[in-house]
Amino acid sequence: MKAFATRWQAPAYGKRMLWLAGGLPGAIIAGTMLSAAPAMAGGFYLQDQSTKASGRAFSGEVADQGAESLWWNPASIGGLEGGSAAISVTAILPRADVSNVNTLIVRPGQAPAPVGGDQTTHNPINNGVLPSGSIAHGIGSHLSLGLAITAPYNFTTEYSPTSWARYTAMTTRLRTIDIQPSIAAELAPGFSVGAAVNVERATAYLSNALPNLSPLLPDGSQALKGSGWDVGFSLGAQFHRGPISLGASYKSAITHTLNGSVTVAGLLGPLAGQNTTLNTSAQFTTPWQVNMGARYKITPGLTLNGSVTRYGWNNFKNIYLGAPLNTAMPENYRNTWSYAAGFDADLSPTWTIRGGVQRDLTPVRGDQRDARVPDSNRWNFAAGATHNFGKSFKIDAAFNYLTLDNGAVNRTTAAYAGTVVQTPILVNGAVTSPHVFILSLGGRVSF
Repeated sequence: MKAFATRWQAPAYGKRMLWLAGGLPGAIIAGTMLSAAPAMAGGFYLQDQSTKASGRAFSGEVADQGAESLWWNPASIGGLEGGSAAISVTAILPRADVSNVNTLIVRPGQAPAPVGGDQTTHNPINNGVLPSGSIAHGIGSHLSLGLAITAPYNFTTEYSPTSWARYTAMTTRLRTIDIQPSIAAELAPGFSVGAAVNVERATAYLSNALPNLSPLLPDGSQALKGSGWDVGFSLGAQFHRGPISLGASYKSAITHTLNGSVTVAGLLGPLAGQNTTLNTSAQFTTPWQVNMGARYKITPGLTLNGSVTRYGWNNFKNIYLGAPLNTAMPENYRNTWSYAAGFDADLSPTWTIRGGVQRDLTPVRGDQRDARVPDSNRWNFAAGATHNFGKSFKIDAAFNYLTLDNGAVNRTTAAYAGTVVQTPILVNGAVTSPHVFILSLGGRVSF
């Protein structure tokens, strides 16, 4: 990297820059625009869709029964008699410092120079509140219908316009709502299958600064916003026999197409003619999931849970921009695993406690971490409890503490890539002391 900065050997960056023939506007937007941001599971996925699940580190959901497990397995309502409903509200409180080490900017015809700006951003990931709910009812001796409404990809990260990371990230905001109508059938005693449609609404806003050609001029900016509806599906099965419950499910990838606009503003001098607003679209794909798990009741009051999840993050290889830009930006995520173990223990007819541990691996490659995605491998330590108010109403509470690895922020990018004014940003930063507190409260009712 140092040799490139000194001698400006552009081909050395061929794998991380976009070489466009479509003119400067496309190069401006493609060079530093889009990237997803971190969340509370690997990559940008939020798994906190049930308070009960949070309390045991998501170790038993694919094999458990009830409307609260619909997100993980549509077969969870198989054989349901009567109705079941659940609601939860989760507060997510992330903490981390994202700091500059020695990031350089290489303006055309100038020596590499420090990027300047505020050298540390404290807690760039905003606190958030995540609601979710589900309901199901048996409609015959062997058939059940359900509906889950969740928010699997929701977050906001913010860096100041004076941050050292401003050329790669300022504001990143993603909101999704997943509406999952489900059907399950009990094909034989203890054996159920289920299917669901996942209808998702996604909205996004992403912005970053653009360097003008002279370091004496203020920065310009660019921002992308868009929204759209897209569809996927879920399939699952469960088997219950004596003290053993087994479950498996598949949740499809969803390709999101967001229609919106890109705005470039604040460019001065020779670049001033490139200030514009363009209508365009962006397309990206969220990961598929394969989830397998088991629950074993070792005594009447104690159940052990375990699960393994495979995430198909390699679908998130690129973010595609439509006409008139017609280009793609590499993300190069990799498939990952998550492992969880936990327990549920009945202390009395009215109180249940639970706990668990989860190991969740990041899809972000270690040499391609950027300020929008300072994600890393994590451990999740969980505790929870349930209080029964009679036979039909329960209150759940959970606490999770996530500790993440420190990591380098090192993904090189460029403004105006592939043009005569190409301006590499040689990123050299670090994320330190990342950790997350999660508090969840929910209720369940039978009717």
